[in-house]
Amino acid sequence: MRTDEATSRESTEKDSSPAVMETEMIQARQGHTTIFLEGRAHEAQRTHCRCGNDGPKYRCRDCFGTEMSCHQCCPLHTIEERNGSFFQRIKLKTLGLRIQLGHTPSDRCFNPRPSTADDFVIIDINGIHEVALDFCGCDIAQVRYKQLLRVRWYPATTTDPQTAATFNVLEHFHLLSYESKISAYEFFHGLARRTDNTGLSPIRDRYSAFMRMVHEWRNLRQLRRGGRGHDPGGIAETKAGELAVLCPACPHPGKNLPSGWENSPPGMRQLTLVYRWLYALFIAIDANFRLKRKAVSSDQMDPGLNAGWAYFVEECAYKTYLSERAGERQERSTCVSHNAVNMADIKSSRGLAATGIGTVDCARHEFKLPNGVGDLQKGERYLNMDYLVFSALVGFTATMLNISYDIACQWSKNLWNRMDSIPAHLHIPRSNMVIRYFVPKFHIAAHVAACQVNFSWNLTKWVGRTDGEAPERGWANANRVASSTKEMGPGTRRDTLDDHFGDWNWKKTTTVGRTLKRKMEEAVKWEREHRAALYDLEATVQPALLEEWGLEVRIWEEDNTQPNPFESKVAPITQAAVRSQLAESEAQELRAGINHSLDADVSPSVFISGGIELEDMQQRLKRDIANLSLHPTDKQREAIVHRTNALQRRIDSWTRYQQLYMPTVSTLRSSAEMSSSARQAAFKPQDFLLYLPSALNYLDCDRRLMEYEWEIRWAQAHDALNELRSHLRLRSHMYKFKDKHLRGQAASTRAHNLIASIEAKKDAAMDKYKRAHRALGSLSSRVDKMGWEDTLRPLKHEDVRSMGDFAGGRSQGTGTISWIWLVSHGGTTGHSENERVQDRVRMEWCKARARAARWSEEVELLAEEMRRVLAFLEWQGNWWHERAVLRPLEKITEQEGLRAYAYRQAALRFAMRNSFQARWSFVVQPNHTVSEPAVDDSGPLIDAPPVVEDFEE
Repeated sequence: MRTDEATSRESTEKDSSPAVMETEMIQARQGHTTIFLEGRAHEAQRTHCRCGNDGPKYRCRDCFGTEMSCHQCCPLHTIEERNGSFFQRIKLKTLGLRIQLGHTPSDRCFNPRPSTADDFVIIDINGIHEVALDFCGCDIAQVRYKQLLRVRWYPATTTDPQTAATFNVLEHFHLLSYESKISAYEFFHGLARRTDNTGLSPIRDRYSAFMRMVHEWRNLRQLRRGGRGHDPGGIAETKAGELAVLCPACPHPGKNLPSGWENSPPGMRQLTLVYRWLYALFIAIDANFRLKRKAVSSDQMDPGLNAGWAYFVEECAYKTYLSERAGERQERSTCVSHNAVNMADIKSSRGLAATGIGTVDCARHEFKLPNGVGDLQKGERYLNMDYLVFSALVGFTATMLNISYDIACQWSKNLWNRMDSIPAHLHIPRSNMVIRYFVPKFHIAAHVAACQVNFSWNLTKWVGRTDGEAPERGWANANRVASSTKEMGPGTRRDTLDDHFGDWNWKKTTTVGRTLKRKMEEAVKWEREHRAALYDLEATVQPALLEEWGLEVRIWEEDNTQPNPFESKVAPITQAAVRSQLAESEAQELRAGINHSLDADVSPSVFISGGIELEDMQQRLKRDIANLSLHPTDKQREAIVHRTNALQRRIDSWTRYQQLYMPTVSTLRSSAEMSSSARQAAFKPQDFLLYLPSALNYLDCDRRLMEYEWEIRWAQAHDALNELRSHLRLRSHMYKFKDKHLRGQAASTRAHNLIASIEAKKDAAMDKYKRAHRALGSLSSRVDKMGWEDTLRPLKHEDVRSMGDFAGGRSQGTGTISWIWLVSHGGTTGHSENERVQDRVRMEWCKARARAARWSEEVELLAEEMRRVLAFLEWQGNWWHERAVLRPLEKITEQEGLRAYAYRQAALRFAMRNSFQARWSFVVQPNHTVSEPAVDDSGPLIDAPPVVEDFEE
C-alpha cells in the first residue's frame, strides 16, 4: 500500500501549477546555496594562501567573495576561522594583528608605542573590534589623536585615547539619524549585537565614548560647512547664527537683492508697499510642546558646543533675560479664549527643564531661521516668543515684514512696548518698517469673525498664496527625535536639534528647484482660472457698482479701520430682534386703534413666540432623556421629573391661549381620527403636538399668525446657523489645542468629553435649523414668500464643515467653502430683496477679486523667489571661492585640503544653480550667463561639476 506521505506528495504535485513549482525550485536552490556558504565552498581545494604561506583557514565576512587566507593577510574586518568543522568568529587581536600608525603600510616604525595596556577598541560600521595598536614614537611623530585622525579614525579623547570610531561609521550614523531618527543608543547596541549576538563574548562598553564622539562630530560638521576652518579667526570668532543654513529664496541684502531695492518714497506707507512687497520678509512663529526635556544634568555639566552659532539662541543671555522677568504675567486673550495665551503661566512643568521649544521659521519656504529657536519653561509665553522673534529678526535688513502666528491677534498688541524690555542689541528699527500680522489659514477658523477678516492671508494684499503654516510641516520631521532628545542634557540636546534643523534646511535647499517649479505651475493654472471666473462675474454687474465696490476695497486695504467690504451691509437679524419688531408693530397698531389681540396679556406675536419656545424646550428635554445612562442617579431622575412637570405646566397654559387664536386645533385634538400614537404622546409633554400654523397644511389659519411665525422662523434659521458656525469654530479650536498641547490619558479623556459636548450642541443647532426650514417651506406658499431657498438651503451632512475644511481635497484658494458660511445675515424687514441680493453679489465679488489677486501676486512672488535663489547660489559659490585663499597655512598639505574643500563647495553651489536655472527656464530667463570665477593655478577646480549631494557633502 502507498503511504499517506506518498499520496499527499502526489496530490500536491497534481495541484501545483508550473509557476508554483518553478518558484519552489528557485527557493530551494537559494536555500541550498546559502547553507553551502557555511562551508569552505570551492576554497576547500586550496592548500596555500595567495601570499604563498601554508594553511589558509581564515576568511572575511565583509570582503567580496569567499576567498580564504592566512592570518597575516587578514584586513580590519570581521574574521572567521575554520576550526575543522565550521567557521567561528575570531578577534583580530587574537590573530596577532598589530596596527601601526604614523607610517604607510610598507614603512617600518623603529619606535612603536603600544596603546595603554596594549588595549584599543575601534567602532566601525561592521562591528566593535578589539585590536592591538601601536602609535608612532619617532621624533617627527604627531600627537596620538592626530595619528588617529590621519587614518580617518576619530578618537574618543585627545589625551591617551584608547577608543576610536571610524569616519565611516560616524558618517553612516549621522545620515541614519537624519532619515530614520535612530538614537545613538539604538545604533551602538545594534553594532554590539552584530559583533556578538549570543552574549557569550561580552562586548566592551563604549556607548558613552560613542555618544561623545557623535556630539563632537556633529559640531565639527557644522563648523566645516560654515567655513570656520577657512577663516583666519577660526572657531573663536564665530558669530551668532553663522552656522545656520540660510534660505536662498528669502531676501538677503548684499546676497540676492538688487541694488537700490530699499528705495521707495519716504513717509508713504501705501507706496512703500507697492515698491517693496516683493522684497518683504515672511516669518512664521509657533511652539512645539513635544520637544520637551526632562530635568536632568545642567548647563554647567553639559554646556553644549554651539554658543548660539546656529538655530538656538545663546543660552546664557536668554536665561538671564527670562530670570529678570520671571514674575511677569501676560494679559489674557480676548479672542475665543486662546489656551495658548491664557494657560501659558499655569502649564505644568513638573519634572521638566523645558516644556517644549518655540521657533521662528521662514513662512514661505519652511526654513528654520538663525537664532530663532529657544526652550520654553512654561507655556507659550510672550516673554519667550518675543525674545526669539527679535533674535531672529536682528540678522535681517527688512523694510517690510509679514508675521504669521496662530495667536497674532493677541500677541501683536503692545509688541513694541514689550521690545523696550528686551536687551538693546536685539532691537530692530521701526521708523521705516511696515509690519503686518496674520493668523495661519488652518488656525484662523477658530478665531472670532473680526480676526478672520483683519488677520487673513486670503484677504490681505501683497502676500500671494502664503498660508503661514510652515512650522507645522517642520514639526512632523522634528518630533521623531523627541523621545531621545528629552533624555539628554541641555547642551547636547540643543546641539542635536541644531544639527537636525540644519539637515532640514539643507534638504529644503536641495529640493527648492522642483518645489518652486511645482508651485509656479500650480499658480499659473489657478491664476488663469480665477481671473476668468472674476471676469465672468463682473460681466453680470453694472460698471458703476464695480467702481463703487472697488473703491471700498481699496480704502479698506489701505486702512483696516474703515468699513470692511467683506462683511454684509444688511443689518443682522435674530429671534430677539424679530420679537422686538413685532411687539413694536403691535404697539403702533394699538396707538392707531387697531387691536388684534384676543387676550389682554398675550398678543398674537407673543403667542407664536411662546409656541416656538415650547418646541425648543421639548427638543432639549428629549435629548437629555435620551442621553441618560442606563442606571441614572436619583438626582438625575429628579432633575428630569422637575423639568417635565415645568414643561407640562407651560404647555397647559399655552394651549388655553391657542383655543382663542386657533380654535380649529381644539377640534383637531378632540377628533376621533387621532391615532393611538398621538393619544399616547399627549401624556408626554416632550412629545405633545403643538400644532403651530406651519403644521396646519390643509386647515385654515389666521394669515397674521402665519406671517408672524414666518418672521420668527426666518430669524430662528439664522440663529441656528450662527450657533452652528460658532460650534464648528469651537470644535476646530479644541481639536487643534488637544493635538498640540495635551498628552496623557486623563487630559485626553477630558478633552474628548468637552468635544463630545460641543458635538451635541452642534447637532442641536442642526436640528433647530432643519425644523425652522421645514416650517418655512410649509408657510412660504401661504404667505407669498418666494425665493427664500436661495438663501436658506436644505442642510445636508456634507454642508456641516469648518470654514477651512474644503470638500474634494481643495483649499480656500482652489475650492469653495460650505454655503453655511456665506449666508447673508439680513432679515426680511428693513431691506428690500434687491438690496439683499446686491449685498450678496458684492461680497462674492470681493472674495472673487481677492482670490484672483492672491494668485496673481503668487506668480510674481514665485518668479522673484526663483531669481533670488539663483543669485544667492551664485553669491555663495563666489563666497566659497574667496574662502579658498583666505587663510594661509604653513604646511602645503593642509593648505591644499582647505582649498580642495572650498572649491568642492563652490562647485556644488554652481552645479545647483545651473540645475535650477535649467529647471526654471520656462519662467526665469537671465539676461546673461554667469561665469564661474577663475581658479588659482595652485588649486584647480574639480573638472566635472558634482551633482547636488546630501548634507554630508
